Amino acid sequence: MSEKYKIFDPDSPYFVTMTIVDWVDVFTRQIYKQKIIESLKWCQENKGLEIYSWCLMTNHIHLIVRSVGGVPLSDILRDFKKFTSRTITGMIMDLPESRSQWMIKRFIENGKALKRIENFKFWQDGNHAEIISDPARFYQKLDYIHNNPVKEMIVENPADYLFSSARNYAGRSYVLEILMEMPQLKAL
Repeated sequence: MSEKYKIFDPDSPYFVTMTIVDWVDVFTRQIYKQKIIESLKWCQENKGLEIYSWCLMTNHIHLIVRSVGGVPLSDILRDFKKFTSRTITGMIMDLPESRSQWMIKRFIENGKALKRIENFKFWQDGNHAEIISDPARFYQKLDYIHNNPVKEMIVENPADYLFSSARNYAGRSYVLEILMEMPQLKAL
């Protein structure tokens, strides 16, 4: 993996993208989306994850995040991915899901060749982390995140998409608390 997309500064905010293997559209069911929201909340409350922006799409999630309190951001994201992978694949197998056999087969196939994978590979490797080092980059990534559902023609207005911080910034009801002030940035 390129050094360009690694988390190297423990105090800086990062734009991260976590993607499902093979771009499988897992997050089309509310129950799976809710598990992602619950897991993010848990990381905020228990691991020191600060979220400044986010958007959950059908097969990936974008975030602007930072870690405070000593737990490295890479560790928080690793644990988040490990927990959600195990939990959501279990839900797919246990709940009535028309695509369950196909999805589980994709996750098994992606994990087969990897010794570190026990059963399934749910998330792609890495987090495509890009450091946010200046206000222009922060606002560019914020705009990119919020316009993702518009670009995909899910909604016309970013604030109409429930699973995004665009609602927070627009003063509408939201499903996940975020920090709306720009984080302290360090020049690189």
